[in-house]
Amino acid sequence: MARMVSLIDPVTAKSGNAPLRMAGCPVHDLKERLREVGLRPTRQRVALGWLLFGRGDRHLSAETLFEEAQRARVPVSLATIYNTLNQFTQVGLLREIAIDGSRTYFDTNTSDHHHFFVEGGDGLVDIPAHDIQVSNLPETPEGMEVARVEVVVRLRRKPD
Repeated sequence: MARMVSLIDPVTAKSGNAPLRMAGCPVHDLKERLREVGLRPTRQRVALGWLLFGRGDRHLSAETLFEEAQRARVPVSLATIYNTLNQFTQVGLLREIAIDGSRTYFDTNTSDHHHFFVEGGDGLVDIPAHDIQVSNLPETPEGMEVARVEVVVRLRRKPD
C-alpha cells in the first residue's frame, strides 16, 4: 500500500457538502471518510478511493479505473470496480452520469453542475451550475420533489 501512496499527489476532492480532505495522512483521511459514510475501509475500497480522489475532480468509467488499478498493481476485478463505484455513488462520494444508456461515467465532483459531452471522444467537461438556467419544469407528482436537474450538452467537431 505504501508504494501506491507515493504514486499520486494528495489533493482535496469534494464529496457532497463535506469536502474529502486528503492533506494530513491521505490514507487515514480516506479511511475515516469511508467510515463516516458507513462503508468499511477495506484494502480494495481504500486503494480504489485513492485512485479516484487522489487526483482532484475527474470523470472516469469503470473500465478506466480498472486500467488505472492494474497499472498501480491493485489486485481487483472489474466486478469489484463496478461494486465499489456503485457503493461510493450510493453514499454520495461519487455522482453517476449516464450517457445514452451505453456509457456511464463517475464524477468525483458531487457539487451541483452540468456537463459537456464530447461526441466521438471519450470525455465529459464540467459546466458550472450558474452558467445554465433551467426553467418551466413540469409539476411533480404528488408527494415528490425535484432532487436535481442535470444538463448534458453534446459537442462535436465542426466540419472543415
